[in-house]
Amino acid sequence: MFFRSLRWRLQAWYGAILIALVTAFAFAAYTLERARQLRETDQELIQRVSMLAVGMQTSTRRELALGEGGRRFHYIIWRPNGELYARSVDGRFPTEVPPRDAVTPRDRDGLREAFGWLGTGECVLVNCSLEPDAAALRKLALTLAGSAVATVALGLIGGWWIATRAIRPIEDIGAAAARITSGDLSQRIPTAGQASELSALAEVLNTTFARLEAAFAQQVRFTSDAAHELRTPVSIILTQAQTTLARERTPEEYREAMGTAQRAARRMRGLIESLLELARLDAGKHGLKPAAGDLAEVAREAAELLGPLLAERNVTLQRELAPAPCRVDATRFGQVAANLLSNAVQHGRPGGVVRLATRLDGDQAVLEVADDGPGISERDLPHIFERFYRGDPSRTGGAKGRGGLGLSICKAIVEAHGGRIEAGPAEGGGACFRVRLPVGAAA
Repeated sequence: MFFRSLRWRLQAWYGAILIALVTAFAFAAYTLERARQLRETDQELIQRVSMLAVGMQTSTRRELALGEGGRRFHYIIWRPNGELYARSVDGRFPTEVPPRDAVTPRDRDGLREAFGWLGTGECVLVNCSLEPDAAALRKLALTLAGSAVATVALGLIGGWWIATRAIRPIEDIGAAAARITSGDLSQRIPTAGQASELSALAEVLNTTFARLEAAFAQQVRFTSDAAHELRTPVSIILTQAQTTLARERTPEEYREAMGTAQRAARRMRGLIESLLELARLDAGKHGLKPAAGDLAEVAREAAELLGPLLAERNVTLQRELAPAPCRVDATRFGQVAANLLSNAVQHGRPGGVVRLATRLDGDQAVLEVADDGPGISERDLPHIFERFYRGDPSRTGGAKGRGGLGLSICKAIVEAHGGRIEAGPAEGGGACFRVRLPVGAAA
């Protein structure tokens, strides 16, 4: 269970590496100290063998019996024929003379001994007990073990602290995600004081959460606005039905009531169709069939389609249709051109001028529709393509029964083509909508 936790896994790996390093260090220190002690003992033994070989007087032998730090050295000397010549009283020695090819110094029965032969044939052997060295090594081993345990304990405590600090941003991310899941979309992951890969992840997630919050808010507004737009025609139909059924009426009154209900139903049907189209576009089911075409031809057909509306409003259409070849779904993009042109006629001055232009701009085909109406305010401009957005009454279609989805549909169709749509002020006043499509590709 513990090892399913990332913190415990980090701690386990850190602890394993720390224990391995401390153990290796302690073993190396012990091994080096043991080798040093043995090397010093061998040097002392060889030195005493040499001194005995130079002068075998009794005073020299007595002087060599005691070493540094209370270490006792013992000696024995054999004649060339193997008979005993001299020895320490309390020493422990081999019963026979060591062979000339034997290794020296050497270990024997807990002793360390070195030997050598004189030119006259005598054999000199000096030894000492290894117990003082063993006691010092045992003390060193205990010291190293205690230090290792303390180091590992402190290291594990420090590792736990480091792992906790390293995991804390992940816990903050999880906590923020849990709060967002519970419905609080305003929550964000704190990033102050963090400078790591996790802070970059937190910033990305915060951006995602902000977009998610905006999307949910837009969805709520969209649902509310759609319900509001649908409520009006439904209320008209219900009111007309209730009023008509309240008492007997003349055929003219019935005809008038049914006509009003029919107009409300048509408006409701248009709104529902627009909502369904937006839903398909949002789901990526735009059904585009791009082919080689020309925006100038698409714009010309849209202008011919809206000829009666232009005549009704007494609007002059100024055409600047330069060739703008690109890959485009002419039917769906014709809807965009017709919608933008219709908006320009509706919001321009009666008897005014609407400009319709196409051209190539580098690797983009451009469609422009401009009117000479009141234009778009700076406050409304960032929201002009939002669904059901209500801005300046002079540029909304509420009085004419328009649903406020036309520009949203235009934006979705243009983006499905891989292009973009922009809105801004027109030269000399009014509003200008500009669509840019890539010349060589479409979605």
